[in-house]
Amino acid sequence: MKTITTCVHDIIRHQPFLDDAIARDIVNFSGLAADIQPEVEAEMKKPVKQGSIIMALRRYAPQRTKINMRQLRELGDIVVRSGITEYTFLNSKTIIANKAKLLESVKDQTGVYLNYSSNYQESNILVSASLTHLVEDCFKNEIRVSIKEELSSITIALPKNSSQSVGLYFYLFKLLAYEGIPVFEMISTSNYFAIFLEKEYVNKAFLLLNEIKK
Repeated sequence: MKTITTCVHDIIRHQPFLDDAIARDIVNFSGLAADIQPEVEAEMKKPVKQGSIIMALRRYAPQRTKINMRQLRELGDIVVRSGITEYTFLNSKTIIANKAKLLESVKDQTGVYLNYSSNYQESNILVSASLTHLVEDCFKNEIRVSIKEELSSITIALPKNSSQSVGLYFYLFKLLAYEGIPVFEMISTSNYFAIFLEKEYVNKAFLLLNEIKK
């Protein structure tokens, strides 16, 4: 049977910003209890006193993740690129062959951007605007799910051993979320991390990420 304590703890665990704030001991429990009271009552299917919620919050003991701020300041160069188009296609028996056709078409071109990724259902292509005609031609017989034009990317060189750093991406995305910057797409490799944004958010995001290194 679900108790008020387990209900409150489940709510907090699914809100990482709140979890982080509680771990840092900067939350007013009375205010938070009043805020989540309707959600707790909906889960419990009965009226719940704020005092009971406050007691449950006091019992909550999140494990505070230590962000290595020194390593964050070791982030490498930040490169901004504009004029990127994203295509999403449904996977098919011919999609790999068409991918190979696209790669063959651009193999001798320099200064262009192309990233291809896929899962079991869809394939995603991010390209410079100058390559859109090639994508349209190579994938003309495929089922296009979506297209998004005029994206910009911010690529960041990651510090050494970043794959073993706990909370690195959480910290970066938290900063962007606090500033109301939506991330349209993201990709990462062992040494680089890139986010794709609508162009109106690029300058703000660049300034924000650059401040981390200071």
